[in-house]
Amino acid sequence: MTSSAALQPEPARIIACTVSRDVQNFDLLIEDMENELGEAWGDLSFDDAAAFLSQPDAAELEFIAIAVDDRDEDQLPAIGDLIRTAKKARIHVILIAEEVSPMALHQLLRMGADTFVPYPLPENALHEAIENLRKPAPAAAMAPQGGASAMLGGRDREGVVLPVHGLAGGVGSSTLAVNLAWELATLEKEGGPRVCLLDLDLQFGSASTYLDLPRREVVYELLSDTASMDDSSFQQALMTFNDKLHVLTAPADMLPLDMLGPDDVTTIIETARRQFDFVIVDMPKTLVQWTETVLGLSQVYFAVLELDMRSAQNALRLIRALKSEDLPYEKLRFALNRAPRFTDLTGKSRVKRLAENLDIEIELQLPEGGKAVVQAADHGLPLSETAGKLPLRKEIQKLAQSLYEHARSHAETA
Repeated sequence: MTSSAALQPEPARIIACTVSRDVQNFDLLIEDMENELGEAWGDLSFDDAAAFLSQPDAAELEFIAIAVDDRDEDQLPAIGDLIRTAKKARIHVILIAEEVSPMALHQLLRMGADTFVPYPLPENALHEAIENLRKPAPAAAMAPQGGASAMLGGRDREGVVLPVHGLAGGVGSSTLAVNLAWELATLEKEGGPRVCLLDLDLQFGSASTYLDLPRREVVYELLSDTASMDDSSFQQALMTFNDKLHVLTAPADMLPLDMLGPDDVTTIIETARRQFDFVIVDMPKTLVQWTETVLGLSQVYFAVLELDMRSAQNALRLIRALKSEDLPYEKLRFALNRAPRFTDLTGKSRVKRLAENLDIEIELQLPEGGKAVVQAADHGLPLSETAGKLPLRKEIQKLAQSLYEHARSHAETA
């Protein structure tokens, strides 16, 4: 005789729960949870969650998603207790917040939430948050494995900051920034340096185009509230190219350059430095109030120019501006793009006169890349992937190798 109970499907194991005052206020969260987990999730009120997390059944949970809005700010102590209880039970916590004040958000993150996702939920944001929670613990993922990742001897990283600033439009600064970041990230097959590319050209940043990465709303959320940013929320805003290079793309919409202040930029760069060995910053062409901040934080500041009058005049004006403000202009390293070929003696003579007239040293000369550069950008790939033998690519590769060896030798003697 067949038991009728055997014909009943077993209920899905609950591996996650939303926790909120009323989950119906977060309909996008309901939709995303169903897409990610099917029926393997439940919903709890704040009071129910406090009772459930102390029961043995809570051990089955992989994570809880605490959803709050501005009306929940008076319950911060109770929500904080929920977070601490979950963490004690080794349950991950995703914080979903809508119109919560920066102070309240900061408090909740300090109480132990693993990650923060703004509401309304950006596309794929919850999926990425869950995937990141399922990855190995950050300490294990970032542990030195030899090569440049061992430069810091197991301590928190103090990444080398390398801004790239074009002294005129179209001189190739973004091409240099993107390809330099990629070459650094791929110097070693395993255990190489961790590299982050920050596209801080808030209006015309093109790193996302050069690497075929989407521009996400979460970047705007991050930039508009750096006071509440921590390592976890910063990681959530990054995109990864080919599992090697981490990129903070420019925002989806054009934003005023003064949206960021010196303190904001300091927070962003210092957060990146703690997590990466090299931080490449693609700068806007315009001098802004935080250009001085980036210059101060950098080890080397690449100024990209061409062999023409506009570049020469702008280089001269930049040097005068830095000297007048008593800023460390000696950090500037001038990179001449579309430099004359070795056999072009007339061109070589013009380069020499340019350097003498500006009283600078042009330490890096990059050859013309031609159509290969345009094609690589249109395909969203670095030069190494589309034109590996291009002389321009080889020069950038040599620069990356030099920077890598210098950073490693400096770390060994520190």
